[in-house]
Amino acid sequence: MAAKAREVIVLACTECKRRNYSTTKNKKKHTQRLELRKYCKWCKKHTLHREVK
Repeated sequence: MAAKAREVIVLACTECKRRNYSTTKNKKKHTQRLELRKYCKWCKKHTLHREVK
């Protein structure tokens, strides 16, 4: 089997540090960490979520 380019990553809130979302990304095309503004249900607002290991 061929190696998959897409890998599952986890996004964590930058304010409360909780891991809220999981998604996939192509590690070959996008080598830097992903940053998205997503809704955090613990902070009850939209915050910046970063990719964590």
